[in-house]
This record gives sequence, structure tokens and C-alpha cells, in this order.
Amino acid sequence: MPMLKQPSNKYTRFAPIDLPDRQWPSRVIDAAPRWLSTDLRDGNQSIIDPMDAVKKRRFFDLLVAIGVKEIEIGFPSAGATEFEFISGLVRSGSIPDDVIVQVLTQSREDLIRTSFESLDGARAGIVHLYNAVSPAWRDIVFRMSKDEVREVAITGAKVMRDEAARRPDTDWHFQYSPETFSTAELDFSIEVCAAVMDVLAPTPERPIILNLPATVEAATPNIYADQIEYFCRNLPGRESAVISLHTHNDRGTGVAAAELGLMAGADRVEGCLFGNGERTGNCCLVTLALNLYTQGIDPGLDFSDIDRVIETVEYCNDLPVHQRHPYGGELVYTAFSGSHQDAIKKGFEAHERQNDELWRVPYLPIDPADLGRDYEAVIRVNSQSGKGGFAWVLEQKHGLKLPKAMQRDFSRHVQQLADQTSRELDAEDIWEAFKAAYHVQTPDKHFQLVDYAETRAIDGTRIFSGTIAVDGTEQSVSGRGGGLISSVMATLRDVFDLELEVVDYSQQSIGSGTDAQAATYLECTTRDGRTIWGCGIDQDVATASVRAVLSAANSAHAARASA
Repeated sequence: MPMLKQPSNKYTRFAPIDLPDRQWPSRVIDAAPRWLSTDLRDGNQSIIDPMDAVKKRRFFDLLVAIGVKEIEIGFPSAGATEFEFISGLVRSGSIPDDVIVQVLTQSREDLIRTSFESLDGARAGIVHLYNAVSPAWRDIVFRMSKDEVREVAITGAKVMRDEAARRPDTDWHFQYSPETFSTAELDFSIEVCAAVMDVLAPTPERPIILNLPATVEAATPNIYADQIEYFCRNLPGRESAVISLHTHNDRGTGVAAAELGLMAGADRVEGCLFGNGERTGNCCLVTLALNLYTQGIDPGLDFSDIDRVIETVEYCNDLPVHQRHPYGGELVYTAFSGSHQDAIKKGFEAHERQNDELWRVPYLPIDPADLGRDYEAVIRVNSQSGKGGFAWVLEQKHGLKLPKAMQRDFSRHVQQLADQTSRELDAEDIWEAFKAAYHVQTPDKHFQLVDYAETRAIDGTRIFSGTIAVDGTEQSVSGRGGGLISSVMATLRDVFDLELEVVDYSQQSIGSGTDAQAATYLECTTRDGRTIWGCGIDQDVATASVRAVLSAANSAHAARASA
């Protein structure tokens, strides 16, 4: 196997910013930022087959429905398709009054004019101007000096100002991005932004949006946070600027960088649903928003039906949301491991028992129900699962709360089935295995209850009399005991030479009202000391007990036959 080359001095190593009194490490995020979705622009330009107008409109409507108030809807100068979608959205009156759309443009006069034209007639709009400022782009891509790069930004800002003045009926807002901010000299980024502000003359009442992109994530999130805090401290006219973050995920820490950037003083976050975007993607707005939600902060975005959001995003992007994606993935609330299943099951039981508003279920940082997920898929069973897994499935699907000792007994049946099938077992698999193991609601069992009656003798004992089918042949039987269960046991002993002794007995109700049923569980021992379990289910409590005895008798018969 080839070895990874030693990096040596090939790659730039980013040192911490000289900020000895940095404040962000001791801060917490206590309010949601302003959100901007760039799914229709940054996300769209990163997929193999860009969205057509129908998909873009469906995505736009989704963003509006979940509460996104600022939406970057495209790059008007990229081509006729983009321009027509943007201008068509404006002309159709489809933009709600509380939503403001944004378009992106490079700092070139013709492209800026096209961007304003695409929003002609809009109630309000944000025009987002950008040019790259970092050394690699200055030296390699554009071959410009710092003065020339600054002048590009200034010239673009002047065109923005003049184009907006020509369209006074629209409420214009300006955004500027020193692209590649995270790999540029901080003081130069501040210098360029200040020059743009001098042209556009923002005020605290009409602030400019300064977007500070980690165009390529090149350092640890704390470095980005230092950059944001330094920028906020040293920007002239900070009170007239909204500081916006646009992180990418090249190092896998785009969300973390955005969180630390908010702690460092930023006001706004740009990103995409489920982190779509160029290369490894943009900041995931779903993850960041729900991170806030789990800390008791209202994110202002509604993911209460997360599966509907996923359905739309997957359709429009033609990209799957990974099964392990935070919060939204198909398997993120699912436990296969036995120890995890046991802890989750106990957590749900405690939460229900205590009726506690505080969510404290092990392994689940968020209540799946808050996102529209049901609990049935939380625990799934395969060969790695323990007794807590199938017990949870039986309880959720059929209302059965097996005694712990019976869970241990049934686990060998489930494990055997999982090993045989070499696949995940669904609820129906487990239910069929349970019925087969304990002869519950199956037509081919050795002892089958047909009918019975219970009477009390003069001496207080109980008399069981009824009809039991043995391998399909009905037989009248009777027995006497201290109670119903013992009288059925006596019948088995006297008529069929099958002696069982009850070790443990428990009963529960399933459901409520007229459809309620009773479930009875019996732990018994046979003459040779074998432990046998029985389960009976019936709407009548007494009949459930009789069925439980016969269930144990069937298990004992099967064990005796196989011995």
C-alpha cells in the first residue's frame, strides 16, 4: 500500500491571530442569526445537472415554507435560464412581503447592470457584489496589486450605487463579499470593505451586509473565529454593517466555524439545506439551526416535518441526504447496538413515567417527534442487537411489555433468526418469531383452547372445565385448584401428564377503551427443571391467563418432543 507523502512545507500552516484578549471563547450563542439560503445559487452551481425553473420554484417555495427570510435566488449574468427564473419570480408576484431575494454578481459593470435588471419591479432586493482579495488570487488568478484589487471593489460599489438610484421604487440593500476572506490578510480585507462602505454610505438604520467567506476552509474553526472577532473590532463604522458568514466544509468543520463565528460577533449565516455546495459543501443550515434548537434557542426555521424537507431537497438536487447526516439522516435516531437499545428504551420509559418536559433520553440529543419522526424506527434489530431492541419493537408495535426474564428467553429466538437471515429484522419478523416461540395466536399448536368455564366449589376451590383441541381433536377436560391458573395446571397434570409449576406471573393491559386487551406472562418450570415461558392475549383477563398456561404447555410439549 502506498504511503501518504510527508507534507513537509508544501502546505500553508495558519497561525492563530494575534488577539491575546479574544472574547469569543467565553461567549455563548443566545439568539438565532439572520439566515440566508444560497441553495438556489451556490448549491445549484455545484450539482451535476443544475435545477430547471420548475425545480428551482419548488425549492424556493420550500424555503419560504420553513421560514427562510433571505434567499439568494441566482446569478443573473450566468445565462438566460438564470435571468429568466429570477425576473419571472419577480413578475409573478411570488415573493412574500416578508421575504427578500438576493442575487450575486462579480464586480464588473456589465454583470452588475444585468443583476439589477433581473430584479426590475421587485419590492425589495439584495445585490451581492464580490471580488477575491487573497494573495493566491491576486498573484495567480488576476495578477493584480492590492491597489488594483481594492479599485475593482470600489468601482463595483459605485455601479451598484448608481444602478440602485435609477430604480427608486425598489427597496435596495447592498452586500459585499471580500471573496477568499479566510486566506487573505485581515487588515487588507478591512481596508477593502471600508472602501466599499465609503462609496455606499451605509448607516445603522440602513446597514451594508459584509459577508466574510471561508471560500476554501483552510484552518481550524478557532482561526476563523479569531478572524471574525478581529474584523468586527477593527472595521470602521461597525455599527453600520451586518457581518455575515459563508463557511465551506473542506476540513469538515463548516458548521463549527459558523458557530464560533457567531460567538465572535457575526450576525448572519449563509448556507444550504443539508450542506450542499461546491466541493465538500457549504455550512448546513439544518444542522446549525437544530444545534441551536437543542440548546433551547428558537432558530426561526421550521423543521417539524423534516422528511418533507428531505424529499424536496433530494428531488431538486438529485442528491441523496446521507443516512448518517445530522438530524435528518434515515438512521440518525436508529440504534442497532444492544447496549444503545437498552439505554434508549429505559430513557423513553423514564420520560413517560416521569412526564418530564426535560428531554433526557440516552443517545438521542433531540426528540425525533419534534422533527416529525415516529418512535418505531428508533430501535431496529439485527444480529448486533440485544433484548432491549426487540422488546422495544414489540412494545411500540403490539403494546407488549415483556418481563425482563422473558426478554432474555426470547432474545435467543431473535438472535437465531437474525443469524439465519443475515439481515435486519423488521417488526413483522419479530412478531412472527414471538408467536412461534410462545405459540401465541397460531393455528397449529398442540394444545388449542376451544371453550371453557370456571366455577367455584363449596370448599372455595376453583373448577376449570372446558374443551381443548389436542392436535386438532377436541377433548373435554376439567381440573380443580386454588385459582383459575392452578386449576388449568391441574387439568394438564391429570389429563395430559404435563406438570408445570408457576415461578412468576405478570399481567398488563394493551390499549384502552372497548378495544383494550390483556396480556398475561407466565414463567414456569417443568419436572426436569427446564424453564418455560407462556404468553396469553385476550380481551378477557381470565381468558388471557388460560391462554398463557396453554402457551407454556405448548412450549413444554415442544421441548419434550425435541429432547
